[in-house]
Amino acid sequence: MGEIGMYEFIVISVIMAVAVAAYNYYAVKKRETGTELMSEIAGIIQEGASTFLAHETRIVVVAGAVIAAVLSVVVSWYTGVALIIGALMSGAAGFIGMKIATITNVRVSNEARKTKNLGSTLKVAFQGGSVMGLCVGGFALLGLALVYLIFGKAMGQMDANNLVIVTNWLGISFIPFTMTISGYALGCSIIAMFNRVGGGIYTKAADMGADLVGKTEAHIPEDDPRNPATIADNVGDNVGDVAGLGSDLLESFVGAIVAAVTLACYMFYTNLNTATPITEEALSRLIIYPVMFASIGLVSSVIGILYLIVKKVSDEPHRELNISVWTSAILTIVGNGVFTYLMFKGVDAEAAGFNIGILSPWYAAVAGVLSGIIIGLLAEYYTSYDYKPTRMVARASVEGPAITITTGMSVGMRSTFAPVLVLGLTIIAANYFAGIYGVTMAAIGMLSFVAATVSVDTYGPIADNAGGISEMAQLDDEVRSITDKLDSVGNTTAAVGKGFAIGSAALAALSLLVSYMQSQAGAGDTTGFKAILDIINPLTLVGAMVGTALPYFFSGMLIDAVAKAAGQMVDEVRRQFRENPKLLTGEARPDYNKCIAISTAGAIREMKLPSLISVITPLISGFIFGPNFVGGLLLGTTLSAVMLALYTANAGGAWDNAKKYIETGKIEGHGKGSKTHEATVIGDTVGDPLKDTVGPSLDILIKIMSVVSLIGVSIFGKYNLIQLFIK
Repeated sequence: MGEIGMYEFIVISVIMAVAVAAYNYYAVKKRETGTELMSEIAGIIQEGASTFLAHETRIVVVAGAVIAAVLSVVVSWYTGVALIIGALMSGAAGFIGMKIATITNVRVSNEARKTKNLGSTLKVAFQGGSVMGLCVGGFALLGLALVYLIFGKAMGQMDANNLVIVTNWLGISFIPFTMTISGYALGCSIIAMFNRVGGGIYTKAADMGADLVGKTEAHIPEDDPRNPATIADNVGDNVGDVAGLGSDLLESFVGAIVAAVTLACYMFYTNLNTATPITEEALSRLIIYPVMFASIGLVSSVIGILYLIVKKVSDEPHRELNISVWTSAILTIVGNGVFTYLMFKGVDAEAAGFNIGILSPWYAAVAGVLSGIIIGLLAEYYTSYDYKPTRMVARASVEGPAITITTGMSVGMRSTFAPVLVLGLTIIAANYFAGIYGVTMAAIGMLSFVAATVSVDTYGPIADNAGGISEMAQLDDEVRSITDKLDSVGNTTAAVGKGFAIGSAALAALSLLVSYMQSQAGAGDTTGFKAILDIINPLTLVGAMVGTALPYFFSGMLIDAVAKAAGQMVDEVRRQFRENPKLLTGEARPDYNKCIAISTAGAIREMKLPSLISVITPLISGFIFGPNFVGGLLLGTTLSAVMLALYTANAGGAWDNAKKYIETGKIEGHGKGSKTHEATVIGDTVGDPLKDTVGPSLDILIKIMSVVSLIGVSIFGKYNLIQLFIK
């Protein structure tokens, strides 16, 4: 396959994904919405989600425009343009995904109402979720294709003679193409940060307010229409777990590819005058390989998704969803194995940094795929009530909420060790296969079938919303039983998705850190420049210490933000119950819009500062203390954030499913309404901001800091205060 043929394949893969997404969108949309009350409830959820996204978009547009303008002036105009392209791609994926989720939820509920069939209801939920998955994979590659074709090919930035370090009007040095694709990655990261942080605050403020007053004080069921916060809770599922999730994994996907390409460019430049220079032919293949690998993964995901939609689905949702993901993963591995052989046939493997032949980068990517699956299974083990840890939390709840919380903390803390061990072994293996380029390929491998994994993840909040609509529309118990089963599986798939997100974030961040070190090579450093981070350098060591503390400070801000917004929600729900006693008797209708407005205002207000911190911290640190300090900062932040993200995600998931274990009556005499149930509700409430706000936001923190540093090092590497005192 020639270079032109590869670009054609990338474009075809994008068209295929978008076409299937469009088909699934309209296939779901033409289904019936059910009763008048169901349609009314779904309409309020749609309106609430759209209102929040509109408010958020106004802030993001201003922030993105300012950053793009600054980059255009200080660095280069093409960096600013690429940032806008990245923001548009990520924003479009998040918007479409949230739109289809709010359309699908009521139709899933209606399918359960009409058919009483678990399999057919699963298919509707998954078909809606697949739109988000395909848009994430499709738009990510569409943006990359535009960057490659416009800047790389048409403007010649990918030509070997242009892959050199240039100096701009401020004396700042960089390789143009690496700065362009880094700008694209930063655009994706900005959207992801706002969607994850804002959406996370929104959904947990509503969820906590609904649970604390509705369940523990008023003793009414979850999603009961008498609870004023219940629709805001359902809105939050869409803005946080759909739009936020999609933007998060799109950004991870792009970040891993950008890290690989940046490394390839700097390896070529710094080895020009060594004994084993990388040839121009090998370079062009190293640059296009990650995108082609991802494109094959996208096509494989389309096949895996269509398989589940076309086949007759059984009444085992977990099994069916796993088949779709496994089909996508296997096809990705096999397809890319063949492609890798054809791609690097005849290339000097040693000069390219491949240690065991031309299949070395494929081996590294397979290691990433396997580690992602293992980390996902570990997340399932620690969070599903089918296994011992979560059941242990549930049984401990018999002793009261304090024991619930301490046991959940224990589960979360212990759950960090095995995934980190897997990540460590993956890094060692990938580096052995193909050096640090192999580590980037491991991250890409883990995310190569992201369209399938996001489809499964998005299915979760859709099923959750369907259950809420079923409850609020007062449908019969059989309908709610079907949606509850789908929701339970969705909780597990969400935990698995968080495992993938955390694992890929760690690998991508490490790759970006090495790219950051490589990018400090100056003009003329073409004789084997070594990217070395001197950890015993006081500046590096102090940077690592600050970086280790930063995720805790960041997480504290997020928890505080959720608590403030949730406190306002609790006050409002209590006020409505107090001032209108007819609410609890069902004779009056709550003011749902007031609660939606509280969550929207709280999220918009509280998301600004945490989002700003992720951008300005590496820049301020760099301008004061220089690149060594920032290198340590990135290392400390990455290691600390990965541990904290695993802990918060798994502890929160265990608390959530311990509550569901109790609600299913698995412990005799301790079902719904019991003191044990109240204890698990409190545990779940504590875990809500951890698993759905803190954990996912930490993934983005480490990636956005890495990308900002990668762009900024060309500036603060030249201009920083510390150089006035230390020579």
